[in-house]
Amino acid sequence: MKKWITLPAFISSALNLHVLTLSALMVLVSCGGSGSSVNSIPSSNPTTTEQTEGSETTISFEVPEVSANWQLIWSDEFEAGTIDSTKWSFERNCAGGGNNEQQCYTNRLDNAFIESGSLVIKALREDFTGPAVFDDSPNYDTNITKTQPYTSARLRTKNLGDWRYGRIEVRAKLPSGQGTWPAIWMLPTEWKYGGWAGSGEIDIMEAVNLKAKSDASGQLTDTAENRVHGTLHYGRKWPENVYSGTSYSMPDNANPADDFHLYAIEWQAGEIRWYVDGAHYATQNANGWYSQFHNEKGEIIDGTGTAPFDQKFHLILNFAVGGDWPATVNEKGIDESAFPQLFEIDYVRVYQCSIDADYGRGCEAIGKDAKLVEGHTAPPL
Repeated sequence: MKKWITLPAFISSALNLHVLTLSALMVLVSCGGSGSSVNSIPSSNPTTTEQTEGSETTISFEVPEVSANWQLIWSDEFEAGTIDSTKWSFERNCAGGGNNEQQCYTNRLDNAFIESGSLVIKALREDFTGPAVFDDSPNYDTNITKTQPYTSARLRTKNLGDWRYGRIEVRAKLPSGQGTWPAIWMLPTEWKYGGWAGSGEIDIMEAVNLKAKSDASGQLTDTAENRVHGTLHYGRKWPENVYSGTSYSMPDNANPADDFHLYAIEWQAGEIRWYVDGAHYATQNANGWYSQFHNEKGEIIDGTGTAPFDQKFHLILNFAVGGDWPATVNEKGIDESAFPQLFEIDYVRVYQCSIDADYGRGCEAIGKDAKLVEGHTAPPL
């Protein structure tokens, strides 16, 4: 059953819309599909709340009207019987995501499938053996293996859908339980500014341990974890990388694991904005990010302009289990009894700004209360 888009809603002039989506953390354009324009239905500008780490106050965020000048260029509505291999490829490894995660990613129907118009990524408690390193590693070898206690899936659009600038929307229902880590995110396709995270990473949405006991500052001990996070990673190649971002909580303590919600970014030259159900809750700009990398002479140099977020990136949808983040917060570790868990994606949609496709400007949906995340400045060379 196809779900309707939550605020802000869209009506497309195209008869055949397809959809798409995307966060995790370590090492990722050919555009096809409809070029139809999208019209937004004005909302009544409801507000929502955010709980930032270290803050006890709630902040209201405006739902600005989305520009009618966004044009759909790539999408997946997940209405076919099988996952579309012209849009998605599977990563297959047990490498642990660079974060000591406990899952093996597979291409099995047990872990990823289409059901009732949604892509379903299913994490299972089962011992599994697979490749011990990342798919893109020069040392990738299916004969060098590692065994992990969980299985899941990680899908990406690399070399199938790669974009520079635009509006990216993913409507999804998140899993819950201590140790769960669903993500919608983007990695660079060509790594022009060196290895992770010098070439950047855009986390559209991440969440850990939903419905476990919240450890947010100022929360009561019996409050359920309900935050989602929007983050950028950049700087130099690990371990000299940095990151900046913020968290968001939905109105009335709604939990992202109970229903579908719309997660989006608007990405233009020098600025990226984050949205949940249309509420603009965070902005980062080039004054707060940088890239430094080694040139051909081995010298560390500054990336120019708005580097590293001036290159083509691709989308990733994955469901990790455990790891350095979820296993160290909330109730700690992994609750084995919580599994199996589902990460359900209704659609993914990518739009291009028809006013300025080269730089993505002119289609901004800006809420006056969105948090400007300060980020980091480049260290002196």
